[in-house]
Amino acid sequence: MDFGKLPSVDNVDFTMPPEPAPNADVLSMLVTPERAGLYLGATGYNMKPWVGHWYPFGAKDKDFLRCYGTQFNTIEHNTTHYRIPDMATVARWREEVPADFRYCPKIPQTISHARDLGLSSGLISLFCEVIAELEEQMGCCFLQLPPQFSTQDLPMLERFLDTFDSRVPLAVEVRHPSFFLPTVAAEMFYQLLQERNIATVITDVAGRRDVCHMRLTNRQVLIRFVGNALHPTDYERIRAWSERLKHWFGSGLHAAYFFTHEPDNLLAPDLAAFCAGVFAEKMPGIALRGPKPVAGQQGTLF
Repeated sequence: MDFGKLPSVDNVDFTMPPEPAPNADVLSMLVTPERAGLYLGATGYNMKPWVGHWYPFGAKDKDFLRCYGTQFNTIEHNTTHYRIPDMATVARWREEVPADFRYCPKIPQTISHARDLGLSSGLISLFCEVIAELEEQMGCCFLQLPPQFSTQDLPMLERFLDTFDSRVPLAVEVRHPSFFLPTVAAEMFYQLLQERNIATVITDVAGRRDVCHMRLTNRQVLIRFVGNALHPTDYERIRAWSERLKHWFGSGLHAAYFFTHEPDNLLAPDLAAFCAGVFAEKMPGIALRGPKPVAGQQGTLF
């Protein structure tokens, strides 16, 4: 992911932002689940370099989704950002992964990056109808708004949410700096999500520390963690995240979808495996599943 990428992170202050005060009110309204879930995933599964390391030796392209599902229990599903799939494709996605796997499909760019958020296209209802076929494998769709979409555009977002099928779980990612200022307009955005039971997307990336905002608006959250080729700070940041997630789950959070980004996606499983170990130690009561190197191979956790 190029957003927020820096040529060097040696001088970046990666200190975890403080807990926003409104989170306490959001979490206090939640009913504690029987068992909360922490889902670990990457941003794609068509990765030939993973064969013999994270996928079995000899795995073919047609096997990759099934192999991915045995290693991870969620995916930041970017395929849907480029086209709306047909029903048969969604059925195949559902059938090729284990029961505990959850997809997090990205809203198509023909909607998210349209001037009117697809309100005049008819694509919103079509997408919702098709993606609902994921059924129990649905995690949370997410709407990645373009960089120029600011707090001035909130009325359009509200109209979009009026149109989007409320039965399909949704999270919203914003990038314009106006959403991270202590203003009435920015607070209106988070209140809108909270009122509509929409989750936030938190992006932890070196070059835009403001988007690591830490704000919760419902019982789940999507976290996009952008590493730097297993730089030592990647591991320090994961340990800090384990503390924050422990606090959130202990306060009533139901689910967190944690996606590891690394350059070209190559080292995403290595970082996810490290996450699984740290998170399991810090939160032993949380349901999670992380990748393991195939027999005869070692991950590069350190």
